[in-house]
Amino acid sequence: MKHNTEKSKRVWQPSQILNLKIKNRVVMAPMTRSFSPGHTVTEDAIAYYRRRAENGVGLIITEGTCVGVPEANGYPDVPFIAGEAALAGWKKVVDAVHEVGGKIMPQLWHVGAVRKQCLQPDESVPAYSPSGLLGPGKPHGVAMTLADIKRTQDAFVQAAIDAKSIGFDGVELHGAHGYLIDQFFWQGTNTRDDQYGGDVLGRTRFACEIVKRIKAEAGEDFPVILRFSQWKLQNYEIKLAETPESLAAFLAPLVDAGVDVFHCSSRRFWEPEFEGSDLNLAAWTQKLSGKPCITVGSVGLDDSFVDEKSRDIAQGSKVSTDKLAQLEKNIESCVYDFVAVGRSVLHDPEWVGKWQQGAFSEMKPYTAKALQKLY
Repeated sequence: MKHNTEKSKRVWQPSQILNLKIKNRVVMAPMTRSFSPGHTVTEDAIAYYRRRAENGVGLIITEGTCVGVPEANGYPDVPFIAGEAALAGWKKVVDAVHEVGGKIMPQLWHVGAVRKQCLQPDESVPAYSPSGLLGPGKPHGVAMTLADIKRTQDAFVQAAIDAKSIGFDGVELHGAHGYLIDQFFWQGTNTRDDQYGGDVLGRTRFACEIVKRIKAEAGEDFPVILRFSQWKLQNYEIKLAETPESLAAFLAPLVDAGVDVFHCSSRRFWEPEFEGSDLNLAAWTQKLSGKPCITVGSVGLDDSFVDEKSRDIAQGSKVSTDKLAQLEKNIESCVYDFVAVGRSVLHDPEWVGKWQQGAFSEMKPYTAKALQKLY
């Protein structure tokens, strides 16, 4: 590696979320791995997270980890964050990351209507969602009763309390990509006519109540990140907010509820969010909310992971140094405060350290094979 002369760049300087001190502004994005048989992380997963922490990642957000209701899960062999065995496994991950100076938060996850039948841990459990819809006009599973909503919120809050008890540094709520919380946000999947539907205040109520309860029960100084997106697995082109004004209306109740950081998921971070402005989703969100924001989306790659038209998985991508320079410039200018790296660190646990050192030629390019094991 060549000697780095630019450690003064803001991206590599220490940062802070509430009282949580982080060594830089680079986050490991949550990525589903399906390497947790019995819904418990393995020794391989413990080493996987530790390697990223000791090689430059400031804050790790874990793969989606299901809250403690069986219908939260939608994929094989994903970890839960409920039950003695699952929590004991996660405590080993937390301790390993802390030993090498990293910080780590679990992503709390419920897939909602994305759940398919015949999936773990109980194939008899149906999908639960706000209105029993996978997408606009696409029924699947059952619509949640008020009792179902309360039971699910309880599971999110308990997961946060348990996360704090085993040493996690905060939590992230998965409110993106068309999963449960996002199904409440999105008018296409939320057609409720009670307090959890209707206008933007109603559609954000489910998430806001979870955030408020986490803050009340885990403490105001326990950080809560909310990941959200415009796009959905059900429709890459859809937008929750078509204008900055509608985005501001969406963000306001979430800020009031106590969200500390917004993790703004886009397919490609360099694409503008609204016409007439160069700002991406994270930049607009930070400007409108006044909260720190994490940008994410094909960081370090020239190509998107999935082509929106063909939905083919990209087989590889070289490192885009121009786009990394753009990220550094935007963080320097406080356009957004953090950047999350996903696929680039799957195959190369030293990728972030190489970026900091400017050793771009030593970076191992992402390929789809990186999904096949825990490097």
